[in-house]
This record gives sequence, C-alpha cells and structure tokens, in this order.
Amino acid sequence: MNSNEIKVALIQQAAAVDSVANLDSLEQSIRTAAASGAKLIVLQELHNTPYFCQQEEIANFDLAETIPGPSTERFGRIASENGCVIVTSLFEKRATGLYHNTAVVIDADGSIAGCYRKMHIPDDPGFYEKFYFTPGDLGFTPIDTSVGRLGVLVCWDQWYPEAARAMALAGAELLVYPTSIGWDSRDDEAEQQRQLEAWITVQRGHSVANGLPVIACNRVGHEKDPGGHTAGINFWGNSFICGPQGEFLARADEKAVTLAATVSLGRSEEIRRIWPFLRDRRIDAYGDLLRRYID
Repeated sequence: MNSNEIKVALIQQAAAVDSVANLDSLEQSIRTAAASGAKLIVLQELHNTPYFCQQEEIANFDLAETIPGPSTERFGRIASENGCVIVTSLFEKRATGLYHNTAVVIDADGSIAGCYRKMHIPDDPGFYEKFYFTPGDLGFTPIDTSVGRLGVLVCWDQWYPEAARAMALAGAELLVYPTSIGWDSRDDEAEQQRQLEAWITVQRGHSVANGLPVIACNRVGHEKDPGGHTAGINFWGNSFICGPQGEFLARADEKAVTLAATVSLGRSEEIRRIWPFLRDRRIDAYGDLLRRYID
C-alpha cells in the first residue's frame, strides 16, 4: 500500500433507545475496524441516540452536549488507543439556547482535528431539524488530519453541489457524509426506490464533478415516531464508498454492517488531469449562483 492509499471504514447500524448501548456498540465496531487496518472510520449522523427530530420536543435539548465533552473524550480515547481518525456526529450545545448538528473529527492521537456544523437544515414531516439546529457558521472548510484533508458535510448537505464544490475548491481530498435518511412509510415501493437511487446518484455525481472519493454513512432500521403522528421512519442504509469517478468501492444494503475499502487519494490527481473540470470552470459567468432565484 502506497502512502496515498488508506483503508477506510464506515459503521452502518440501527440505533438503540439506550444511548449507552449505542456507544458501546460503536466502540466495539470501531475497535474491530481498526484491528482490520482501517485508518479512517466514519459514523452515521447523530449516532448516539435514535433520530429525535421526528418530533418537536423541548426535552430533547437535554440530549445535547458541549464540544469538547463526554463524547469527544470517549472517542478521543478510542482513536488514540487504535491509531485511527474517527468522524463523529453530535448534537452540540454551543450555549444555552444555541445548538448545532455538528460533525467532530477526532485525529489518530485523540485530539479534536476540527468541527463542521451542518449548513443546510431541513424541515419536513418527520425531519424537524430547524426546531433543534442553528445553521452552521464554520463554512465549507476541510479538516486536516493525519490521513488527509477531509471535506466533512452532513446529511441534507449531500444534495447540494455547491457544498461539495466549495469543499473541493478549499482542498478537500475526500468527501464524507454522515447521514440519517429514510423512507416515509406512506410512499409506495416505486417512490421509495426513486428516492434511494436519487440519493446515491447525487453523491456519486459530487464525486465525479470534483474528482474526489466519497464516503456516505447512513443508519438502518425502523424508528418509531415518539409522538405517534406518523408511522415512523425506515432508514434505508445503503451506505457506500466510491472512488473519484463515482465507481463503487464498497456498498451496503439495509442491514447493520461495517463497510470497508481501500481508497487512493493520489488517484484524484490522475482523474483531474483527464477530466479537468476545475480548469474549465467559467468563474466569470457564475455570479447568478449567489442569487436565490433568477426572475
């Protein structure tokens, strides 16, 4: 393995109601992945608990924690003991009444390499994130780690080509998407399949358009709506790792699994030479992208 190749892993799991059980399961999975040679391990969005945004409930703010805090301390210890970089996803309490959906990257020495606060915040039935999260204010800034520069984005961000391109232009070597996305039980099977394929396709498109590998880590399992207003969410899993031409290196189904693959960061140089999209961008003609809509 050359210096530009790293073994990466993502942990796709169902969330238990008991956060202690979730964390214990994640720790065991991380240790197993690291023992198999993984140097970068990605966890799904808001992995410590079930997806609490299915309802607007003030008591759920008690789930938030500071950064640094208990989770970063625990994952820092795990990272340092196993010599791996871990991408976590936490409900951040920044101040009283101010909360973010935040990815925290823990470097292999256990230190916090950096944070990314989710920029695009959805508000749909079953996904009431605007009730909980303030939009991020750290920008699209890659995080330097011992395994490379990570362009970390979170869930709803994955639909936006602007976010992926901004990370690429800032020097990201890898795009990473911790995610919690699933089906509304009211949608029929054909609609569910269209949604899944769209989710996969758009992220592979970011890979192709930017010449970068992509890691997308989703959760699995059915989670009830605590408020009883809907039938809950069936998280569709299907996490994947792809190379800089959008080619699948590893792909999961709807079952809990640790997915791993060897990713070549150096191959992006080769791909960008044969497909020089960054060279041919018409930056003189893109001013309207800063407008909400062109009337």
